[in-house]
Amino acid sequence: MTHRPLEEPLRPVRPHPVDSSWNRPPEAAEVDPAVLGALLRRHGWQRRGGAAGRYGRWTPPGPGGAATSLLVPENRAFPDSDDLLGEALLALERSQTPAAREVLLALAVPSDEIRWWRETPSGPAEAAGTASWAVEDRLRGAARQMLLAGALATRARAGYHGARHRRSAGAMLESVLVGTAADGRRLTAFAPVGTARPLAVRLHQALHAVREAIDYRRATGGMDAFDGAVEAGSSRELTEAIVALVRGTEGARIAVEWAPAAGVPEDCAAGAEPVEFSPGDLTALREAGARYLREEPSVSVRITGTVVRLRRSGPRGEGGVRLRVLAGAEVPQVRLTLDEEDYRIAGQAHLVGLPVRVQGRLESRGGFRRLTGAHGVVPVQVDDAERDRLMKSLQENLDFFGEACGGE
Repeated sequence: MTHRPLEEPLRPVRPHPVDSSWNRPPEAAEVDPAVLGALLRRHGWQRRGGAAGRYGRWTPPGPGGAATSLLVPENRAFPDSDDLLGEALLALERSQTPAAREVLLALAVPSDEIRWWRETPSGPAEAAGTASWAVEDRLRGAARQMLLAGALATRARAGYHGARHRRSAGAMLESVLVGTAADGRRLTAFAPVGTARPLAVRLHQALHAVREAIDYRRATGGMDAFDGAVEAGSSRELTEAIVALVRGTEGARIAVEWAPAAGVPEDCAAGAEPVEFSPGDLTALREAGARYLREEPSVSVRITGTVVRLRRSGPRGEGGVRLRVLAGAEVPQVRLTLDEEDYRIAGQAHLVGLPVRVQGRLESRGGFRRLTGAHGVVPVQVDDAERDRLMKSLQENLDFFGEACGGE
C-alpha cells in the first residue's frame, strides 16, 4: 500500500517565471520614473549625466556598459516623458544582461528582493564565469531553506517547527521567483509585495536577531539571546539554513531590499546593510539549533483525521495507527499507538468511511509527527460526498485489509 510520506516534499521555488503577471512587460503608462531609477541603481546601473531635473542617462553594469545607455525621465512633467519611458523599457526587453531582466521583473510585479552572497575560493569554472553543479546547488538549497524558515515564522513563533505549518508555508513560496545564480556565489529571490511581503519582513528581522544573538554569545558565552530571537522569527530551521549557506565558504551575506513602489515596511529599516556570517559563527549556530530542538515543548491537541494505516502484531491488543490530519494540528500526518478498544473503533470508522477524533500530545521529538498518550477515539460524522470519497480511497487500497487484520 502506498501512502503519502509524512513530510511531503514541497514544490521547489520556481527557477523561471511562469505566471502571466511576471512575463507581461510593463507599459510605459504603468511605470513610475522614480521607481525605475531606483531599480536601475539597485541592480548596478550607473547614471552618467543627463539633463538635470529632466532625465538621466543610465548604463548597465559590467565591461562595455558605456556602449549602451537608457534615457530615463525623472518625472512626468515633460511631454516626451512617456516616449522616453517606452524607449527605455523596449531597450531593457532587448538587452541580454541579467541586470536588465531583473529590473523588468521588479517592474512587472512589485517585489522585495532577497539576496545571497557566498565568498568562495575561485576555481577553474568560476574563473570562466560559470559554476559547478554542486556549488550552485548548495547556494540554491541554502536559499530555499532560508525562504522556508521565513515562511514558517509567519505562521508561528517556534524554536523548532518540524512538520508543522509546512503546507501553508510552502504555499507562500509558490509566488516567490528566484533568479539565476551568478558563478554559484550570488542569487536573488523576488518576493511579491502582495503575497510574500510578510515572509521578507520576518526573514529580515530574524536574520538581524540571529546576528545579534551570535555576537552576544561571543561576548558573554550565554545563549539566552537565541531564546529572545525566536520572537523575531529565529528557529532551528533558520539556523540550519545559515549553516548550509556558510559551510565551505569564507563568509556569506544576506540582504533584504524593499520594493521601491511599496516603500519600507513598518518596523524595518531603509537601506539596511547586509547581514554577514562567517565560518566562526558555525559553532554558535549549531548550538542554537540543538537548543531549539531540545527545548521546544510538546503540544496538547485534539486531532480529527482519516485512518490511512492500521497495524498490530496479533489479532488482539494495542496497535499502531497513522492518521491523515484534517483539523486540529498543522501537520499532514501523525502516528499514534492505541489500546485495543480505541484501535477497534479506529478500524471500524475506516471501514465505514468516517474520520475519527482523538486527543493526545503532539511530541516535538521526531518533528511533531507522533501523538503520545492518545485516547478517546470517536468517529466523526461527515456528509455523503465526503464519505463517498473516503470509501473510494479505501477501495483503491485493498491491501489495507491485511494490515487492518494484523498481517505484516
